[in-house]
Amino acid sequence: MTSGDRAGRGRLRRALHRLSVDRDALQAQELQTTVHAAGATPVAACQDRQRVAVAGTLRTVTLRPLAGVPTVEAELYDGTGSVTLVWLGRHRIPGIEPGRDVVARGRLSVTGGRRLLYNPEYELRP
Repeated sequence: MTSGDRAGRGRLRRALHRLSVDRDALQAQELQTTVHAAGATPVAACQDRQRVAVAGTLRTVTLRPLAGVPTVEAELYDGTGSVTLVWLGRHRIPGIEPGRDVVARGRLSVTGGRRLLYNPEYELRP
């Protein structure tokens, strides 16, 4: 068998895998590639009070007052889990919108089973 035959079989195997895997599982696999390429930690591996860099896609973005202070919350999903990014004192953040790929850095807080990053540094990805 030549190397060209093996490469062709590899491509065929990947194509068949994509057809047989459900859409959510395929998206999760693709997101893990993005996480790895960004040098980020998978959300599922992040621990409370740890300084982390996480990468993924924003699923939701909401304006939610917290103790009378405007707050933007965004759910970042990376294929292994979700973390809520919270910016205090903001009504809107340009570029922070559902479907956008983001890398966020900060100190993780776990409250009531929810993973949170308050006022994270962030980088919008293409």
